[in-house]
Amino acid sequence: MSPDPVPVRCHVVTGKGGTGKTTVAAALALALAADGGQVLLVETEGRQGIAQLFDTPPLPYEERRVAVARGGGEVKALAIDVEEALLEYLEMFYNLRRAGRALRRMGAVDFATTIAPGLRDVLLTGKIKEAVTRRSDGRPVYDAVVVDAPPTGRITRFLNVTGEVAGLAGSGPIKTQSDSVMAVFRSPQTAVHVVTLLEDMPVQETADAIAELSAVGLPLGSVIVNMATEPVLPEEALTRAVEGRLTGAELAPALAAAHVHDGTALADALAAEAVEHARRWAAQDELRDEVEALGRPTVELPLLPGPIDLGAIFELAGRLEDHVRARVAA
Repeated sequence: MSPDPVPVRCHVVTGKGGTGKTTVAAALALALAADGGQVLLVETEGRQGIAQLFDTPPLPYEERRVAVARGGGEVKALAIDVEEALLEYLEMFYNLRRAGRALRRMGAVDFATTIAPGLRDVLLTGKIKEAVTRRSDGRPVYDAVVVDAPPTGRITRFLNVTGEVAGLAGSGPIKTQSDSVMAVFRSPQTAVHVVTLLEDMPVQETADAIAELSAVGLPLGSVIVNMATEPVLPEEALTRAVEGRLTGAELAPALAAAHVHDGTALADALAAEAVEHARRWAAQDELRDEVEALGRPTVELPLLPGPIDLGAIFELAGRLEDHVRARVAA
């Protein structure tokens, strides 16, 4: 997210399943569109998660506006369809769009992408690269492209298309396409952001993904800690609870003063819950240290009450705007 000499324009968002990466990708798109930006949000997995978040009909294989950001910026969204991407590819390189439609009717498209999974990723990433590099009147059409990418377990294989197509083609259009994609993905134009939770497995997968991405030369962005919670006890009480020094006997007088019936049993239950909360918070703090040790810029997003709707996405976008501005200033 540095402005010079080349700004980051391709933001790839990944994370372990269940960390909320689609929600974070949507919020990041809104944050980048603030103050008049033009942003494309791309879905790659065919789940129509973006359409659900923005409460729109299922996205077709075309770019549609889904939100207006603060300051008049726009977020458009695109769900990449592999078959349509293949038809576009055949037309671009071979002028064979009609033949491609015939292949689709025969089921040949599914067959081809099943026996050659690397081809599917070439088609998906090729469309992303086209959106990033598209220009009109000498200027980029989009200020940023945000990709709701596959989860951490598959992200390196998805982005490292040169390695994936090595067994498919050593030369020709497929090789040319993959090389052009990698020229963008390995450049300062791209940053791969990893979404995590303060839980053991997501943090471990985040560390593994960062190591794998670094090993193949893909540029890393930020670690985004999602659904972070705040402690409900003051620091001194947290410390005492973690050490097991908070008891029901200490809470009972306050409950009695509030005229709570059966206060003794309730005080013991409240004390046990406070100890559990404090120990959970201490464990999260240890994981927070592990995230910081990864050496990447980090931002935390809060756990919001209720379902994730458009208002929640705008709230998260506001948190990410501050992080984006700080990274640009850095």
